[in-house]
This record gives sequence, C-alpha cells and structure tokens, in this order.
Amino acid sequence: MLQKVPHTYVIVFSIIVIAAILTWFIPPGKYVEDTVVIDGQPESTLVFYFEDELPDVYELDAQVQTWQVLSALFNGFVRQSNIIVFILIIGGAFWIMNQTRAIDVGIMSFLKRARKLESNRLMRRIGVDNIIIVMVMLLFSSFGAIFGMSEETIAFVIILIPLAISMGYDSITGVCMVYIAAHLGFAGAILNPFTIGIAQGLAGIPLFSGIEYRLFAWLLINITGIGFVLHYVSRIRKNPRSSIMYEEDSYWRSKKSEKTNDIAYHTPRMAWVVYGLVLLVLAVFSYFHPVSTLTVGASSFSFPVLPVSTAVFVLAGAMTLKKSVHFFILLLLAYTILFLIVGVMGYGWYVMEIATLFLGMGIASGLAVEKSANDIANSFLDGVKDIMSAAIIVGLAGGIIVVLEDGGIIDTILYGLSRSLGQFGNVASVGVMYVIQTIINIVIPSGSAKAAITMPIMAPFSDLIGISRQATVMAFQFGDGFTNMITPTSGVLIAVLGVARIPFHKWVRWVTPLIVILIILGFLLLIPTVTMELSGF
Repeated sequence: MLQKVPHTYVIVFSIIVIAAILTWFIPPGKYVEDTVVIDGQPESTLVFYFEDELPDVYELDAQVQTWQVLSALFNGFVRQSNIIVFILIIGGAFWIMNQTRAIDVGIMSFLKRARKLESNRLMRRIGVDNIIIVMVMLLFSSFGAIFGMSEETIAFVIILIPLAISMGYDSITGVCMVYIAAHLGFAGAILNPFTIGIAQGLAGIPLFSGIEYRLFAWLLINITGIGFVLHYVSRIRKNPRSSIMYEEDSYWRSKKSEKTNDIAYHTPRMAWVVYGLVLLVLAVFSYFHPVSTLTVGASSFSFPVLPVSTAVFVLAGAMTLKKSVHFFILLLLAYTILFLIVGVMGYGWYVMEIATLFLGMGIASGLAVEKSANDIANSFLDGVKDIMSAAIIVGLAGGIIVVLEDGGIIDTILYGLSRSLGQFGNVASVGVMYVIQTIINIVIPSGSAKAAITMPIMAPFSDLIGISRQATVMAFQFGDGFTNMITPTSGVLIAVLGVARIPFHKWVRWVTPLIVILIILGFLLLIPTVTMELSGF
C-alpha cells in the first residue's frame, strides 16, 4: 500500500518542530553594528557575538523553543498579517467579479482572437499558445526584474489559472505564467531596488552598476526558465491527464465556462452610473496628481499618467458599455492592473494599497451588474471562505521564522555559514558564497533583510580574497532568487500555492528539476565575474 503524502499543513508544522529542536542545540547569537579599525581607519560594520558575549548596550531575548511550536500559528498570523489580509480581500473581490461572468467572456474572447492567428502558417508552426505563454511570462519577468514584483503575483494567479485551464493546460501552467516568471525576473534583478539596490548600496559600489552583464544573465535565466515551461506544456497539450494536478484541477475546470451562449450581453442603467462615478474619481485624482514620477531602477521619468488614463477611460468606458457590461468590467480590471503598476513604481504602494484597489474594483463590478449591497457582501464572504485555506497556510509558514527568531539562532546560522569560507580559489570562493546565500534564503526569504545582514560581511571578505564586490552581489542575487520558488518559509509562495490549490509536495516534485537547473546556471554565470574583465566588475 502506498503511503499517503502528508497534508501541506502537516509538512509546514513539521518544519516548525524541527526549527524548535534546532534551538536546543544551536547557541543563540546576534549581529550588532560596531566600529572596527581597517587599514588604520575606523569603519562601521556588523560584528557577531554569542549571547553571553554581547556588550551591555545590546540585548538578545532568546529562549529555547518548546511549547511555542503550538503558538507558532498565532504568531505567524501576526507576522504575516498584511499578506493574509491581502489574500482574503483579493479573494473576496475576485469572487464578486467572477460572478458577473466578465472573466469568462474575456477569456473566451481572447482565445477566439488568438485561434484566428492559427490561420497564419508561421504562427501555426510556432504555436499560438507558445507565443501567448512566452509574452505573458516575459511581461511578468520584466516586472520582477525592474521593481521586484513578488506579493503582487498573488492577485494575478487568480486571473492566469483560468486562462491556462481554458487553453487546455493546468494550474501549474497558470502559476508559471505569473509567479515563476516574476521570480525568474527577480533572480535576474536588472534594476530590482529591493535586492540589487540595497545590496550594492551596502557593498559600497555604484547603484545598478554592472547592468550589462546582469541583463545578459536575465536573458539566459528567462530562456532557461521559459524553455522549461514550454517543454512541460507541450506534454500537457498532448495528454492533459499527464499533469500531476489533473485531479485537483477539477475545481478549476468546474468553474470554466465551456460555452458563453447562455450569457446575456446587456448594459444595465446602473453600469452607466458606475462609469460616471469611476470617471469622477479619476478626474479628482488627476487634479491632485497631474504628473506622476515613475521610478525604474536608478532612473525616473515624469508623465501625466492619470490625466491621460482618465481621457482614455472616457472613450473606452463608453465604447465597452455600448457593447456589454462584461467588457466594461474587464476595462475596470485593466485599469486596476494599470494603477497597480503606477502605484508601485510611482507612489511606493504595497499590499495595503493594492488590496484596497482590488476591493474597489470588486465593489464597482458588483454594482455595475445591479447587485444589491447584501449580494455584494455575500459574494465577498463566499470568496473569503473559498480562499481561507491559503491564508491559514501563510500564517503557519510565518511561524517557522518566528520560532527561529525567538530562539535567537538565525544570526548564529548565518555566522556559521560565513565562517565556512576558507582558502579557496576565486571560482570556488564565489561558489561557496553562492551556496551560503542559497541556504540562508531558506531561513531568511526576505531579500532586503538578507542583504542588510550578509552584505556588510561578505563585501569586505571579498576584498580580502581578491573577488570584486560586484561578483559578491551577484552571488547574493542568484542565491536570493532561485530558492524563493521552493522554500516553505516564503509567505508569497505558500500564498500562491494556496490560491492555486496546489499541494506543496506536488509543487516541490514539479519545480525541483527547474530549481536544480537554475542553481547550476547561476553558478556558471558567476564564473565570468571572477575570470573575465566585465563592465562594472
């Protein structure tokens, strides 16, 4: 008899127990900012102290973890509360929109237009589906590389999975089109301010320098990752039942509308009222923000995004309403995505603002089809119930970090790994740095936090062994990026899998070959940084 695979909750809780056991054997310690003399000059750096060696001005309230494994869910919820609330609001908002059947209409219209391209011999030979997947993945990879898209992918998963299912693929394909793509870009990190920006600043090298080689690395990473996905979807295209998610995807297939003939294309009077209200809101924001400054890496440019968008909405809104309210709701979705990008790049938006934006979209969608306030509230609650399991697993995963932090062993683990760098050659040394950053990413999935801790240590060390600080930053960049797609301590990954209804063990089974390939590619891309003369290195 085959042994039943443990539930995702059981797997994550087991990791919490293991983390607690580690606090019994690993002594607590802490990195603190201190001043040391280097070449006769005092410099501020991070120095590690075990708990009993800490200077009096610092405290480390660490304790061995026992019963705390049971409170990890509560504390994990507190730690990850912003992502959890984000998931619940997104789930509720999209449920309201889904009940209008606008998504069904949009997907079917899109696929109908895409299928027309198959009449072209070249398009038919390449494969229209392949073109769609490549273009969508490159779009989200660019977002990940330029402004570090990560949490935002949770909202797009709900859109891309139904599209993938309608194209005859599976939920894994939908997750690849947005989440895997964004994290391929995140690993490439051409202009990512949350990883490269912080790491280079702490390493004391010009911001976003070495961009030429990182752009080359981003291209190779995307060719590899997208090629892997295309190979996978070619197998699913031939035999959908070969997908490891075929049984679980019955949930998504049951929601897919095979026919849209039963949809009544109409435009209620209330939809015009919503059009007027949205236009008024856009006009007000255009007045207060006539010009938006969008930041892309180290550069920025100003553009009247809101006034131009408002003017376009006047025409587009009227045209879609004359066609059907469903197309108007799709326009609202398009504007929501547009303002998400503008908000993140121009106004520093995070999950709170994005969740608010989607909630407004959901309410407007419900009103446009003449749903009552009670109907909208009930639809929202149905969406929250449907996605609740994803929220719970995010809180449970957050408990892993809480246990490690309360046990005071995260910095000790980091210290032990950094000391393992011995007398190696340049290639071996940068490879060890890469391995260390990859391992640390399992414990500290936050790229900015990891940069703040590791770069003040790794950068001066690279000077001692004759490796450029730029190469050290790239070792951090790759070590931070690839394992985000598999580590159970990543709240975003756990949230995406929860929304997609993909069991963690099945995801690990599918993504492990890709991660191994990318890790090997990352090491190969690091070799030229210490063996060749590269611009910025």
